[in-house]
Amino acid sequence: MNLKKNLKIPLDKFINFSLYDKKFGYYIKNNPFGKKGDFTTAPNISRLFSETIAIWIISFWESLGSPKKFNLIELGAGNGEMMKILLESFQNFPVFYNSCNFFIHEKSLSLIKIQKKKLIKSKITWISKIEKLNKIPSIFIANEFFDAIPIKQFRKENNQWFEKFVHLKSKNKSFYFDKKTNIDKIEKKIHFRISKNQNFIEYSEIGLNYLKKISHIIKKNNGGLLLIDYGYSQKKMKNTLQAISNHKFANILSNIGNVDISHNINFNLFKEFTNRIGGLKNILTTQKNFLLKMGIKERAEIISNNHTFLEKADIYYRLDRLINEKKMGSLFKVMLIKNQKNKFKLGF
Repeated sequence: MNLKKNLKIPLDKFINFSLYDKKFGYYIKNNPFGKKGDFTTAPNISRLFSETIAIWIISFWESLGSPKKFNLIELGAGNGEMMKILLESFQNFPVFYNSCNFFIHEKSLSLIKIQKKKLIKSKITWISKIEKLNKIPSIFIANEFFDAIPIKQFRKENNQWFEKFVHLKSKNKSFYFDKKTNIDKIEKKIHFRISKNQNFIEYSEIGLNYLKKISHIIKKNNGGLLLIDYGYSQKKMKNTLQAISNHKFANILSNIGNVDISHNINFNLFKEFTNRIGGLKNILTTQKNFLLKMGIKERAEIISNNHTFLEKADIYYRLDRLINEKKMGSLFKVMLIKNQKNKFKLGF
């Protein structure tokens, strides 16, 4: 896409350009993680988070019958911190470790370089298409993956639906405008009625496509998806589009390619969408409840022994960020999608 042109494009195309354009894209040219970046994810706050996820994965693998060969796929591995700690944890469980094919699905070439540097000498394969996975049980981990996928937005006025577009005049000059649309055609395309009882719609066509592919893999080959992200569970949709720069909210339309753009996941939509596929069960809880049920507090107590007062304070400060309801504990949700016959519910 050429910035010099006078472009009028749907919101999702604009977000995709802003985040992933080969020349201007935010994720292509930046390492957005940590203090020097624009945001911090749970694996970078405390290794306790990833260690807890590791124990959950091993337990879920056991619920699948401890298959001798299975796939573990991290979707959007960021700077590779979670996978690094997962691998370190798994090496204490040789039967599990030797049974596992490790994969990372990542779109950003610059992040792949960072991941490969951090995960040197590991037995990880980077894949561009999840549908090409071996036809064996597969466990997908998506921590803050779906929120960064471009979304569409629609509003209803006088029984007419309008889609949000962006008029992109130059790199630093753009504005929103609405365009009439046929909502029936859109719903036919995604094979899902999304407009019922709604006056505003926000969803990711790409995100639902991922969900569909993953659901069919789980249904056919067994496995599950553990999805951790910020979002809400109410049926009524709302505008959650946001941009972050240097850990602060920013203007989406200014400084294109230099701000992270994301949205809150509508977990009710994900639930209804996977229910329509059939044969699957999904369960939802808050990050706080999940981590506490998985014993993260007890783990913090164990590792804080033989540490100085300041080191202990740091461990508990980081833990508080993960589970405090005023921080990440309530806004972040954890969803498990699995085969209906699997009764596993650890952490939920």
